[in-house]
Amino acid sequence: MAEDQDRKGESRGMAPVEMSAHGPRVSSSDRQTEHQRLAGFNRQRLRPSLPRSDWRVSLDSELWLHRLEMEFLERERASMSEAAQAVPRDAAAFVGWFERLELTGPGQHDPLFAYLAEEATLDEMRWFLAQEVAGEAGFDDLVAVTQVKLPTSAKLELARNYWDEMGRGRAEGMHGGLLDVLVEELDLDARPERTVWQSLAVANLLTGLAWNRGYAYHSIGALGAVELTAPGRTAKVNEGLRRLGFNARMRRYFALHATLDIKHAEAWNREVLMTLVDDDPELARPIAEGALMRLTAGARCFARYRLEFGIDGVTRETSSPAA
Repeated sequence: MAEDQDRKGESRGMAPVEMSAHGPRVSSSDRQTEHQRLAGFNRQRLRPSLPRSDWRVSLDSELWLHRLEMEFLERERASMSEAAQAVPRDAAAFVGWFERLELTGPGQHDPLFAYLAEEATLDEMRWFLAQEVAGEAGFDDLVAVTQVKLPTSAKLELARNYWDEMGRGRAEGMHGGLLDVLVEELDLDARPERTVWQSLAVANLLTGLAWNRGYAYHSIGALGAVELTAPGRTAKVNEGLRRLGFNARMRRYFALHATLDIKHAEAWNREVLMTLVDDDPELARPIAEGALMRLTAGARCFARYRLEFGIDGVTRETSSPAA
């Protein structure tokens, strides 16, 4: 089955992956193949389907893809371990540390976003948006998976967050649908094979953390980091879209997250982070690792996007990327 998957991958223009008795070997220089495969894995396992008569064969395929995912997650986690070990265990001090990530975390206030707001051409903006759409893992689904069996305070806050993401029960207000409007209007090409691996890695990271319950608290940190840091970036993208003549309907996804996520972050920090770390101080470290993993993955994206646009500028990072 693994060999069949390799042949299919080659037919789609993907480089073959060397197999071992324990699964695929992917060289450090071939992250594109790795993350295209993981992106396909995530689409397949999250898509509603029916029972398969060949489930044994499917399970064999899933095993080596899961191994590839775990190797990726552990590589990312290892690179953040030392920084996360030093975070405060006191709940109030930890939340203070977490909130400061908005200013000092990897990738924060990257010059890319000033460029998008003030200088990017329409073609550059379309390329950026296509990359971001391809790296969008579906925040509503990630929150829904992460909240399973959490303590009450954290579970309720994730439920409130999910309800907002779902447009409070109105299809026209669902956040994912707002992004779809932009995709359709601009006819964006967000196929994985047209997407840089750094963008795919963001989605693969978030999905892997949420899906694997051994990383549930890492997922809380990663999703909390998204809520904390998204407003500044989405505000800049909204400015750029307005400058390029996009109407309010097409800009609504970014305009909404530039303001709503500020409130989401405040509630997340108070109801989720504070209560979890107050109850168990040892949770500070995995939550911090998850936050730093997500921010570092974002920083890699921004650096790659700047390279595409020929932008000079250095991103402030607290540690080196893992890959």
